[in-house]
Amino acid sequence: MTVVTTVEDLRQLAKRRVPRMFYDYCDAGSWTESTYRANEDDFRAIKLRQRIAVNLEQRSTATTMVGVNVAMPVALAPTGLTGMQHANGEILAARAAERFGVPFTLSTMSICSIEDVAANTTQPFWFQLYVMRDRDFIERLIERAKAANCGALMLTMDLQILGQRHKDIRNGLSTPPKLTPRNIANMMTKPRWCWAMLRTKRRQFGNIVGHVKGVEDMTSLAEWSHSQLDPRLNWKDVEWVKKRWGGKLILKGVQDVEDARLAAETGADAIIVSNHGGRQLDGAESSIRALPRVVDAVGSKIEVHMDGGVRSGQDVLKAVAYGARGVYIGRAFNYGLGAMGEAGVLKALQIIHRELDLTMAFCGRTSIGAVDRSVLLSSA
Repeated sequence: MTVVTTVEDLRQLAKRRVPRMFYDYCDAGSWTESTYRANEDDFRAIKLRQRIAVNLEQRSTATTMVGVNVAMPVALAPTGLTGMQHANGEILAARAAERFGVPFTLSTMSICSIEDVAANTTQPFWFQLYVMRDRDFIERLIERAKAANCGALMLTMDLQILGQRHKDIRNGLSTPPKLTPRNIANMMTKPRWCWAMLRTKRRQFGNIVGHVKGVEDMTSLAEWSHSQLDPRLNWKDVEWVKKRWGGKLILKGVQDVEDARLAAETGADAIIVSNHGGRQLDGAESSIRALPRVVDAVGSKIEVHMDGGVRSGQDVLKAVAYGARGVYIGRAFNYGLGAMGEAGVLKALQIIHRELDLTMAFCGRTSIGAVDRSVLLSSA
């Protein structure tokens, strides 16, 4: 029996239990994957300042993200195909996040639909939106998010075109997976995954199939999705989305200081410093390196969040020290999901929280609100 003490333990389990094409979809970047690796490596380069003889009783990691009370400054990031890491994956992850007390963000490209998640949770979740060419569909999607009482809308700004992800191409990524001899052979080694998938009907993109005219199956979906990413996306579209949404708005995909300034002028509630997990522009700077400059430029005007490379509570503390009000985990919770389902997502959150709490204490802080750059010895 494997004793799970770290997110890395969950990753190793997930690698054994999830079919290769879906594990690789989660655990890979674009081109040479240099930015994907830098997201993690640059966190490791940051050293912490240990303090002693401080009263460490009554510690608290509780804070808020866009006005929402959270048990720690962490939210589950929107990740596509979560429902292929484990059957009904988005529902299970949302439940785990609700149990722990942090936000869950549902991707446009989820397997379980907005309505599926809403029917299986009791607290508002957040919804991530891609602006596509079919604006009628996007308007309906926004209305569906409103009807589901989603607490915030997250607009992803860095997917006007798709980065080249070599592993997905080699694996022939599709959902449901094509029954090729190679895929069948691989899935036969994943009996837990197969059994769970046989027991669910959720195997397609639930937010899209049946909601777009002419998209009724995977063949028509593939044709539609390839033509729908909108390279014309611009700041006026943010205004368009904001007007139709009317609620809390988070802009995801900011790396450059000038873009951060433009984003802060849109009236959005928060921005996320993100390079899409190293899945878009390979060779881009890591999120943790970009974070301090963005905070210095616009942190007084808008909440700054970040994602990319977060695998531990220590990473969360380092990001908060650089000024992030919130930190998102994507791969970390997907590892837990693939490894152990809902219990694995909860386990990932518990691991990160314990690491965050202990590290905060070793740095002489008892409140996450008191964490700043003085807890760091070296910068990213």
